[in-house]
Amino acid sequence: MRAPLVVTAELPPALQSRAEALRRAHYPPERNQVPAHVTLLRALPPFIEDEARRLLAALAAEYPPLPAQITGLMDLGTGTAIAIESPALLETRAMIAAHFHGMLTQQDEGTPRLHVTVQNKVVRADAKALQAALGPAILPERFTFAGLALHRYMGGPWETIGRWAFRGRPHR
Repeated sequence: MRAPLVVTAELPPALQSRAEALRRAHYPPERNQVPAHVTLLRALPPFIEDEARRLLAALAAEYPPLPAQITGLMDLGTGTAIAIESPALLETRAMIAAHFHGMLTQQDEGTPRLHVTVQNKVVRADAKALQAALGPAILPERFTFAGLALHRYMGGPWETIGRWAFRGRPHR
C-alpha cells in the first residue's frame, strides 16, 4: 500500500511514557490509534520514502538531541495538548520541509505549533474541563528530543518505517 508518510520528533522515554498515560486516560479510546507524538510533517508523498529515510538518518547523525521546553497546555478547541517550544526542532523541521519543497501539502507548508495531543474530538465542555484539571499539573519543563521518525499513515494507525536517534555533537 502506498500511503502518505508522517514525520515525527521522538520524545525522551520518560516524557513519552507520561504523554502515553495522559492519552490513555483522556483520548477517546476508539480514536486513540497512534502513540503520543510530535508531528513535524503530516503527509509526504509515498514515492519519496527512500529519500526521506536518507535525509532523516543524515540529520539525526549530524545533530545532537534538540533542546525543548513544555510551556503548558494548548487548547485545541475540541481537545487538549501539551504545548512545546523548540526553536532547534523548528529549524530542523524547516530543513526537511525545504528539502521536499514542491511535494508538501498546504497544511505542511505552514510552521506547526509543536504539541503532543492528549485529547481530541471531544465536546468543547469536556476539553475545557480537562484543561482546568490538568493546567496546574503541566508545568514548564526542559527536555531534549531524542530523534526523528518516519511512519506510513494506514487510514488511522501508523506503520513505523524507521527511527533515528540524534547522535551528533553540539555545534559551537
